[in-house]
Formats: sequence, structure tokens, C-alpha cells
Amino acid sequence: MASDERVRKLADEAEKGYDVEVLKRRARGRPGRGAQPMQVVAVRLTAEELDRLDAAAARHGLTRSEAIRAALAHFTA
Repeated sequence: MASDERVRKLADEAEKGYDVEVLKRRARGRPGRGAQPMQVVAVRLTAEELDRLDAAAARHGLTRSEAIRAALAHFTA
């Protein structure tokens, strides 16, 4: 919980106003992978499938998502 002093400092800062251009430049969220917005697709995997996926990703120095995208690229080629 915020102390009264912290709340007062935040309120004073807000009353002075913020530089909108600085706020717009702040990076939020994950970096984009391209010009188009991405979609999240849910996939149900068993614990064994996840273990195998994670092991394969680690062998290739990939994240789980990178490994799935690589597999999809191979499958759809």
C-alpha cells in the first residue's frame, strides 16, 4: 500500500502535468515481430508434449514460442 507521502508526491507530479511525447516513447509490452498485429492462439498440450517441446527448444537455443513458430514454418512450407 502506498504511504500518504508517496500519494502526495504522485499527485503533485500529476498536477504539474506530463510530457505527452515522453510518455508515447515509453516501450510497453513485448516488442513487435512485424508491421501487422499478432494474435495469440491457444493450444492444448499434454505434459509429455510440453516436456518434449521444451527439451527440443533448449537443444536449439530457442524459446518455446520460437520453437512452435519454427515447427509451423516447417509444416506449412
